[in-house]
Amino acid sequence: MITVYGRATSSNVQAVMWGIAELGLEHERLDYGHVYGGLDSPEFTAISPHALVPAIRDGDVGLFESSAILRYLGARYGDAPFWPKDVVARAHVDIWAEWAKLNFCREFTQLIFLPLVRTAAKDRDPARLLLDIETFECCVDRLEEQLEKHDYLASGDFTLADIVIGSVLFRWFDLDIERRPRPLVQAYYNRLKDRPAYREHVMISYESLRAEGA
Repeated sequence: MITVYGRATSSNVQAVMWGIAELGLEHERLDYGHVYGGLDSPEFTAISPHALVPAIRDGDVGLFESSAILRYLGARYGDAPFWPKDVVARAHVDIWAEWAKLNFCREFTQLIFLPLVRTAAKDRDPARLLLDIETFECCVDRLEEQLEKHDYLASGDFTLADIVIGSVLFRWFDLDIERRPRPLVQAYYNRLKDRPAYREHVMISYESLRAEGA
């Protein structure tokens, strides 16, 4: 039994839960963070010393950081193409998982999600937001270039890299903003939406995170 510590509305927790569901692993999730607290409890800090969700315990193994958790789960319980055993093939998946986490997801969260959802309308800078959306569109350009080559981010098959980037795509498409028309990205998003685990763990309301007046 894998125990996941983290609230269901965290996109990083959603990525881990989606991965667990894709791998068909027995698990339980406990609400930690945001309104639930618990991040300073001895039980949690013993696993996650930075007091951030998600964290997991798998038997005697305790881990934090969502992408590291996904790699562990893929290596221990997965197989190709999700997380290939071949070192070169795995590195190619890892490259795009790393890019997705450090560029796509971070830019989306900092430039768009936090200003639109976690910031009251009276405190926003509309002109800056338009510029930031355009900046993020450059990340979507890179995704589109990959999808010109194959159906998924790292290859023609669904892999761990798709979980990392897909964890924020629901919010990108759900927010009421102007986006460039991108048929390939839309088709990719539709493929993710066809996956039951994606619908269950990622396509959920984030209204509880919305700041008053946002």
